[in-house]
Amino acid sequence: MYQLIDGKAISTALKEELKGKVDALKAQGVEPCLAVILVGEDPASTVYVNNKKKACEFIGIKSLSYELPESTTQDELLALIDKLNADDGVNGILVQLPLPKHIDEDAVIQAISPKKDVDGFHPQSVGALCIGQKGFVSCTPAGIIELLKRSNVEIEGKECVIIGRSNIVGKPMSLLMLRENATVTVCHSRTKNLKEVTKRADILIVAIGKPKMITAEYVKEGAVVIDVGIHRLEGKKLCGDVDFDTVAEHTSMITPVPGGVGPMTIAMLMKNCVDSVTM
Repeated sequence: MYQLIDGKAISTALKEELKGKVDALKAQGVEPCLAVILVGEDPASTVYVNNKKKACEFIGIKSLSYELPESTTQDELLALIDKLNADDGVNGILVQLPLPKHIDEDAVIQAISPKKDVDGFHPQSVGALCIGQKGFVSCTPAGIIELLKRSNVEIEGKECVIIGRSNIVGKPMSLLMLRENATVTVCHSRTKNLKEVTKRADILIVAIGKPKMITAEYVKEGAVVIDVGIHRLEGKKLCGDVDFDTVAEHTSMITPVPGGVGPMTIAMLMKNCVDSVTM
């Protein structure tokens, strides 16, 4: 019988811990502050931003919200980032992605001070992760490590297969698993004999962006399966990249969608924001 990895419960426990840390900081006269910038009115982005505001409120982090029109120019956005970089009262800056097509996302990410890069996307943050130095780590991969550790999953010495090589999940995930002494394989759209590779995995992390693509024949019996994907099907039902109904019974542990990785992403953003005070 498999065990469900409850991201909601684990993220709540983490947020309670952060609440205590924020209370202690405030007692010393320090108030963590996160500035969130949203450009345009993308419905999913609006939901994410609102969830981040709620998490800030729960933990006690001051939240500044900048909701800019779709017509905002790149120069206007960069000017706002410069202003927030210079503001000593702001610890973290988050620009909600995706941005409108007329704005260069890379230029925006690079404009954020690495000391306030709570999303962990700045090249300096990524470089620090690569060479094992201190820095912010992308929230979703960091959240997956927390899920595994708090579920007592042994990582060291285990074979980990990651499906997906994005800058946001796949690549940083591979570096974090290496840091935990796993043996890591990264698969992608050009990987040959994918099922043979994934069936070796003690820990299978799926971030491929295709609904229910991973079925039982991809999974080693007793593996731990982490599903990063989230998709809305007809009838508004949510699913992940893993076909949960056929895969779960072959695993030892598995994350659900929703309620698995998703809540951890926001919790780790909050952790990065609290950590930014001492960065």
